[in-house]
Amino acid sequence: MKRTRYTEQQIISILKEAEAGVPVTELCRQHGFSQSAFYKWKAKYGGLDISQLQRLKELEDENRRLKQMYADLSLEHKVLKDIVEKKLSK
Repeated sequence: MKRTRYTEQQIISILKEAEAGVPVTELCRQHGFSQSAFYKWKAKYGGLDISQLQRLKELEDENRRLKQMYADLSLEHKVLKDIVEKKLSK
């Protein structure tokens, strides 16, 4: 996966500068990113505080773990079901 030059906290601070009235072209020149990157960041992180971003990351991590648990349990259930069916058919 491609690693970005900016952390989420840096991105949020750049977006806060834009909300404060700094022109987007000036921000792009100062920090060295493109306008398209700015608008992608704005769509993804617009309106978030750093604490909200941390909470979002925690929720995404918990969601990933729960999905993995579900996949593991589903696989175990399928294997046990196949074993029971084989024993019943004999």
